[in-house]
Amino acid sequence: MSTVPTAPSTPLAIASASAPTPIPPRQWDIFCRVIDNYGDIGVCWRLAQDLAQRGQQVRLWTDDASALHWMAPQGCPGVQVRAWGGALAAHDAPTDVLVEAFGCEITPDFIAACAIQAGVRGQKPVWINLEYLSAESYVERCHALPSPVLHGPAAGWTKWFFYPGFTPATGGLLRETDLLARQAQFDRSAWRHAHVAECSTAANPAPAHGRWISLFCYEPPALPALLAQCAQADHPTRLLVTPGRATAATQAALAQIKHQNSLQAPPDKRNQLSISYLPPVPHSAFDEMLWACDLNLVRGEDSLVRALWAGQALVWQIYPQDDNAHHDKLQAFLDWLQAPPSLRQFHAAWNGIEALPLPSLDDATLHEWAVCIQAARTRLLAQSDLVSQLMGWCEQKR
Repeated sequence: MSTVPTAPSTPLAIASASAPTPIPPRQWDIFCRVIDNYGDIGVCWRLAQDLAQRGQQVRLWTDDASALHWMAPQGCPGVQVRAWGGALAAHDAPTDVLVEAFGCEITPDFIAACAIQAGVRGQKPVWINLEYLSAESYVERCHALPSPVLHGPAAGWTKWFFYPGFTPATGGLLRETDLLARQAQFDRSAWRHAHVAECSTAANPAPAHGRWISLFCYEPPALPALLAQCAQADHPTRLLVTPGRATAATQAALAQIKHQNSLQAPPDKRNQLSISYLPPVPHSAFDEMLWACDLNLVRGEDSLVRALWAGQALVWQIYPQDDNAHHDKLQAFLDWLQAPPSLRQFHAAWNGIEALPLPSLDDATLHEWAVCIQAARTRLLAQSDLVSQLMGWCEQKR
């Protein structure tokens, strides 16, 4: 099968995704292979859930659904989770839209079954290759380009490249229709007091006042410096550490600080830092944590988007690549963000791109960052979201 996009035959008509005409229910089949860190399944679940909440029917095919037990414990009406490699049963609804997420390849047997269905009903499914998120310039050039399928049972069909993105010339970002309403109803103060009541102990009190920071990361080189800075600050900091790699990285950084202090002069005993190690939580609870914090340290694709919608100061740890291609990707994002110098410096240190000191997280700095994120959020809210564009695009192609 060809995977090389070709020039579009017609102008991109994204405006049609916002047309008031109701879009009838369609059967979507989304395919997701879990590589690591739950990012792929996280994005695909949000996509499936958003589609279902807009009246669509979704089958999510994945090779590892284990994370959904905590990510989406209640499931979602209209979404079926099925095992990768499974086949369509005789009673299954025929496929209207195929979504191949992040370069995974749908099994030939499934494509063959779709081809048989298409021959019977006289209607081919719309085939989408949903790509990774990037702010780089190639995204606008490649978004919505066709790639002809040259071989196999689907020869003669077309696969369409669909790129999420940050500008109107891209596919947009995932944003549920009720997101703004849920945020408007959220009580940050009540959330913090509930967390304090749940997590405080005599040995580790959790002040409701002060600065709150969420930590969802890989192993950032500057993490020990951040912990040391928070511990020696003039104000208390509550650090909310997500499970998995973030917890392991935090504990390793604390051990490193303790070892260094044992070899040097005794440190200041101020210790303004309190740490909560969190359990896995559903998507909705993760979003609320981001809304409740003053600074969100996030990683990967899904949490970056959620931190943008949160509208608080954020720092992104981008997924590292062996050839350092992530350096350009991060720079493109910071350029689109119109990030101030201090935020760029923090990103460079946090991602290990340059050996720079961390800027001080004083009130003025965090305020400047928050203003930057809120301006970016405003630009994004003026654009059509990913699911609206996908649904409109697929109806256009049908």
